[in-house]
Amino acid sequence: MSDREINSWEGFGEMRLIYFPESRDSYIQEAVEQYEKILRQQIERCDKMEEAVEPKDYGKLSTITIGLCGGDGIGPVIMEQAKRLLHTLLEKEIADGKVALKEIEGLTIENRLEKGKSVPADVLEQIKKCDVILKGPTTTPKGGTMESANVTLRRELDLYANVRPVTVPEEGIDWMFFRENTEGEYVLGSSGVEIPGILDMDFKVITDAGTRRIARTAFEYARKTGKTKVAIVTKANIMKKTDGKFSQICNEIAEEYPEIKAEDWYIDIMTANLLNKDIRSQFQVFVLPNLYGDIITDEAAQIQGGVGTAGSANIGDQYAMFEAIHGSAPRMVEEGLAEFANPSSIFKATEMMLRHIGLTDASNRLAKALHTCCETEKKLVATGLRDGATCKEFADYVLSKL
Repeated sequence: MSDREINSWEGFGEMRLIYFPESRDSYIQEAVEQYEKILRQQIERCDKMEEAVEPKDYGKLSTITIGLCGGDGIGPVIMEQAKRLLHTLLEKEIADGKVALKEIEGLTIENRLEKGKSVPADVLEQIKKCDVILKGPTTTPKGGTMESANVTLRRELDLYANVRPVTVPEEGIDWMFFRENTEGEYVLGSSGVEIPGILDMDFKVITDAGTRRIARTAFEYARKTGKTKVAIVTKANIMKKTDGKFSQICNEIAEEYPEIKAEDWYIDIMTANLLNKDIRSQFQVFVLPNLYGDIITDEAAQIQGGVGTAGSANIGDQYAMFEAIHGSAPRMVEEGLAEFANPSSIFKATEMMLRHIGLTDASNRLAKALHTCCETEKKLVATGLRDGATCKEFADYVLSKL
């Protein structure tokens, strides 16, 4: 028998391959070779992070190019209304050539599956010609090896800080989450090792350079906004190498900010603390590794009023991407409810984007309108069901308050 015999058959419309190695040793050898390759790639990534990069100054750009990606499912529906907001808020800037809106095609599940790429090369090239991206939700295929389009974009654009604000004024909640966005379990999510019928292993990566920059971003925000506490959230008692290093470096950075109290928390108790009405208003700024930040910010958004109410910023030194926190909601599309999608999350992401690129007046106008529509008047509510307002009707309501 050869070292590896391959049998194939047609099943359910796809060709499947089954491998029969002569021994487990061949799998182990493959895994060792794969792991060496991964290590070398990650060390190279660390070296690049150590190189000094001057953050982009949007105020010095003659034209700020905003890329618009519709995405999948309800994405094009909510993005259509976000475009209406931008055209209204930035009418003068667009007319004067200070801002350009660029439609980016091809970041759809159909095109990505056809090309076999989470972000096809021609689409990535279009995105890199923009300064910031406003993006609808994208679908990630279940199973297989195709990673999330978001994960790819965060890596390719080096969007290392995922920033998510959550506020519930009547309960004294004013939280800002800084989630490390390019490492953890996500950076190698499609590069795990499998020994069929025996075990599967995935990898988690924490780097010194990556941790330092997200920690400094969080503490700098706290200093600039007058916050006095930063919660460092890990599972360092179990993940001693990775989370232990994250906690250690965050505490080292904290020493440079003596006016700010740094507190270590484990992720499991912190998820409980956010539900504890007696103490949750005491928290201010959070800094977390990738996976924990992904999970807990959805919990926080639910406390605020649902994942449809929260915007999300992905910030790097040269690019930034703003998006709705929720998914593409394929069930809504299948049930004919796409037109009833709540655009609040993409609207809040739009507000964050405008503030990030220095268009403060437009951002403030939108923030005030959203506060009126979502918190004080609430004359129209998009529930995602037929008993609520349509996406367009809610957008009309917000536009009327600008």
